[in-house]
Amino acid sequence: MRYTEGRLGRVFYVRVDHGEDLLETLQTFVTEKGIRSGIIQFLGAVEEGRIVTGPRKPVLPPVPTYESYEGGWELVGLATITPGPDRPHLHYHASAGRGREALTGCLREKAATYIIVEAVVMEILGTRIERRFDPTTGLDLPLPGPQSGATRDQ
Repeated sequence: MRYTEGRLGRVFYVRVDHGEDLLETLQTFVTEKGIRSGIIQFLGAVEEGRIVTGPRKPVLPPVPTYESYEGGWELVGLATITPGPDRPHLHYHASAGRGREALTGCLREKAATYIIVEAVVMEILGTRIERRFDPTTGLDLPLPGPQSGATRDQ
């Protein structure tokens, strides 16, 4: 286990309107506000997009299974914010449902808002975290604290 400790910074309420891409809108907002570390909670509805619902097989590196959705799906989810090489990295996970169908996974590429999505963006200050390529998984994974192990920021 590795960790880093921080403290709550600014907190924002963000309304994402009909037709706006939730992923792009939040990425732009976080980048413009200079948020390097934090979490986003969101709820509302989406009308079109893609979601990774898991690996095709449980092997490393994983080959993702993509599902598309369209036509007004209720949405609840979270995103982490960590420093990226050029801008903050946002990692979204959500559950979306319509009727008796439900999808849960990692929102990718596009998530067009249907009516509205409400998001609460919470900045975390004082953390030490970066993303590094992990050759075993083939993914850029978060790495809290120094490479030697766990840390606790003061």
